[in-house]
Amino acid sequence: MSFIEILKVIVFGLVEGFTEWLPVSSTGHMILVNDIIRLRQPAEYYEVFEVVIQLGAIMAVVTAFFKQLWPFDRRRNGGIALVPSKVELWIKIIVACIPAAVFGLLLDDFLDTYLYNGLVVSLALIIYGVIFILVEKRNENTEFAIRNLNDLDMKTALFIGLFQCLALIPGTSRSGSTIIGAMVLGVSRTVAAEFSFFLSVPVMFGASFLKLLKHGTEFNGVQWFYMILGMVIAYAVSIYCINFLMKYIRKNSFVIFGYYRIVIGLIVLIWFAASAAS
Repeated sequence: MSFIEILKVIVFGLVEGFTEWLPVSSTGHMILVNDIIRLRQPAEYYEVFEVVIQLGAIMAVVTAFFKQLWPFDRRRNGGIALVPSKVELWIKIIVACIPAAVFGLLLDDFLDTYLYNGLVVSLALIIYGVIFILVEKRNENTEFAIRNLNDLDMKTALFIGLFQCLALIPGTSRSGSTIIGAMVLGVSRTVAAEFSFFLSVPVMFGASFLKLLKHGTEFNGVQWFYMILGMVIAYAVSIYCINFLMKYIRKNSFVIFGYYRIVIGLIVLIWFAASAAS
């Protein structure tokens, strides 16, 4: 076990926790960080590591929104009953996750092979940064039709799920694509952000399960320790970021994240261009 490797894992956990819920692309940041402070582990391990530490971020969503997501309630007689509104919410979540699950399974190997590179990430960061700014400028004087999760119908949930498929392209940002899609469909910022968080639970659990199913038996105890440490760090940081974002967007738009994406996209583009030239 290496102390330097532990420090690197902590950095990866911090980056994952900070960027997973902000619409700035955690994958894009993780690719950049890995190029700068590469883990001294096989490439096959890192492919699993960067996905599985997202489980820590997911557990932060489950913790922060437990009351909204837990579909059971205690009866006065001591029994347990399903809460209809929460069951309906979970149906919407599942419906919205179907498109990404289908395309993710079909394109998993293709995406890993051809799209996980600096050029794709930088272009996605810049393009969606511009889109964020344009969408928010359009929404400056707009009254959103859907201002509550209960007002979100099944059709709108499915369309948000289709927007989520855009996040299969690294650098796009899963939360970014779903939030943009939701706002285009007339969903308020807070509801768009919350529903985006909820969608991440089955999608990212599924992605992690798929990676572990393929490669989970290949790792030793030290590698598992690194993975669990990254998850714990990502969990702690994600709790803070989720609370920050929900407070921020109650009074502010996503424009600042659009500008940030453009800047970081240009940095990624220059970084990888310089690396290729050297």
